[in-house]
Amino acid sequence: MAGSDRRKRATPAAPGPAVVLVNPQLGENIGVAARAMMNCGLADLRLVSPRDGWPNDKAVAAASGADSLLEAAELFGSASRAVADLNYVLATTARERYMAKPVLTARAAARVLREKAAKGVKCGVLFGPERAGLVNDDLALADALIQIPLNPGFSSLNLGQAVLLVGYEWFQAADATPGVQQRYGQSQPAAKEKLDNFFLMLERELDECGFLRVLPKRASMVRNIRNMFQRAGLSEQEVRTLHGMVACLTEWRNMPGETSTPVRHRRDRRKPPKPA
Repeated sequence: MAGSDRRKRATPAAPGPAVVLVNPQLGENIGVAARAMMNCGLADLRLVSPRDGWPNDKAVAAASGADSLLEAAELFGSASRAVADLNYVLATTARERYMAKPVLTARAAARVLREKAAKGVKCGVLFGPERAGLVNDDLALADALIQIPLNPGFSSLNLGQAVLLVGYEWFQAADATPGVQQRYGQSQPAAKEKLDNFFLMLERELDECGFLRVLPKRASMVRNIRNMFQRAGLSEQEVRTLHGMVACLTEWRNMPGETSTPVRHRRDRRKPPKPA
């Protein structure tokens, strides 16, 4: 999805875990991973012996604007050197490795990473090569493992996907964006007084045309109509538009020659066309 606001900072607001790509095979996947990192506010990219060498033009093309991460990426000859300055390391794996280590979901790992980062602990996450993932010697460097619960029959992820999933959970662990947001554009949410005025107008017209003619049911029908419009979260402009619509639909009563007879009892005054 497009939607980057170039006026806002593209760098993270708080230090995030280092993303360590061990023996990545394709430059394109490194670029996509860098893009995912930028999406999630991560900036520390470390590369361990990329198969196709470094720097890589294909990585730049796939990064789609996250060039600064690629330019700042550090290159290492082994995973152990890449994590040497870190205090806490997680490693991703899609397979059961039968190691005596805690196994976390990406969401649980994000909470742990946030807690440790708040205490000044330097953290990192290891991601393995596309074909087979991390080898056991690399997993042995980690304090805990990350497994992402997916379809057991098809749980392998592209490198960029894996980085995005872990990065997203890390970002969300400190994001306060409400789950549901009401957008009103240039208009404000309608004041209750404005809504009530519209409801009274609508109910008056519905009485006039006979829609609310069944008196025992009138109160519940009015409540249902009001609740229907209340759920819509109307803006001031939308309430004005509804006022205009109802007024336009009822203008016939004030037209010369018209009576106040409800529409449901009126005959169509238009004459049928004469035969040719």
